[in-house]
Amino acid sequence: MKKKSKAEPAANSSAEIFGALALLEKERGIPVDFMLDRIKKAIATACKNSYGNENCTVNADQAKGVFEVFLNKTVAEDVTDPGKEITLEKARAVNPETGVGETVSVPLDTKEFGRIAAMTARNIIRQGIRDGERSRMLQEFESKHQELVTALVEQIDPRTGAATLTIGKAEAVLPKTEQVPGETLAVGSHVKVYVADVRETEKGPHVVISRIHPDLVRRLFEAEVPEIYDGTVEIKAISREAGSRTKIAVTSHNPDVDAVGSCIGAKGTRVNHIVEELGGEKIDIVEYSDDPCKFIASALSPASVLEVVPADDGSHACRVSVPDDQLSLAIGNKGQNARLAARLTGWKIDIKPQSGFSAAAEEPQQA
Repeated sequence: MKKKSKAEPAANSSAEIFGALALLEKERGIPVDFMLDRIKKAIATACKNSYGNENCTVNADQAKGVFEVFLNKTVAEDVTDPGKEITLEKARAVNPETGVGETVSVPLDTKEFGRIAAMTARNIIRQGIRDGERSRMLQEFESKHQELVTALVEQIDPRTGAATLTIGKAEAVLPKTEQVPGETLAVGSHVKVYVADVRETEKGPHVVISRIHPDLVRRLFEAEVPEIYDGTVEIKAISREAGSRTKIAVTSHNPDVDAVGSCIGAKGTRVNHIVEELGGEKIDIVEYSDDPCKFIASALSPASVLEVVPADDGSHACRVSVPDDQLSLAIGNKGQNARLAARLTGWKIDIKPQSGFSAAAEEPQQA
């Protein structure tokens, strides 16, 4: 019958440690090296608690499957502190050439740690796991900062309406305030969100994701319209009232390419895909112009504009004249069309009918 080697238990223990770390890396994305560093610190703390000596050496070689712990002790003729000192006789059992006053590394069986020391070590390792997850989460979201991502709806808080989403291997919360008004998210469904902000806080990474941010629309157009993605067509400005209406101003850097037509697509296929993603939100695509008067007239689409007169004082304010039957269309429901046009252009817009300007007809809009 084959005799078991004394090295086998240590080898098995090492294999278990590296196996657990590999599983942790696979399932939670925490690097093995990160956790090994935390384990070394945990062992040093455990040595201090058990032996009053934190001077230890940890040899961890994943490739060789080696995980060894040594407590470094000083060789002394008279041992007064067993945690830090060792007799010459015992020291030479470890290293035959050692002498009094020298340091010897004594192999340590971590199973000998006291209960409190072991508990401390476990807590440090658990904290290491939490820190590792936070670090991984921060890296995960930093790589997606100001980008459009597809997320899985994991759960919805019935009280607040906030949705917990999974993005890659990380989780983030989409508050009700960042959800499109009137939109209902379903658990298990996929939804596109914009990563608006990522920052480190005392409580861990803070991520702001949104379905109402104007740049969500920008990223959707970049994904849907090749001419925008390659830079032929440029989005100059976006104004949005999420769930209701968006205005987007575009220009072409190639005279042979129609900016508005590229965004609409054949039979409206491109813009319709985006409208569908936004739950039916109306989208006005208008031509940008460096001429403020032309841009303002275009921004008030679908209304026809007869004249745009900038203010004499040079401020970003103007008066716009429209046909009498276009006044309501230019102003929009509850002033929405004029309001979005003002935000899009950065101008304050006062709209009047062709037949004359009256206090009742005036609809000033502040950008």
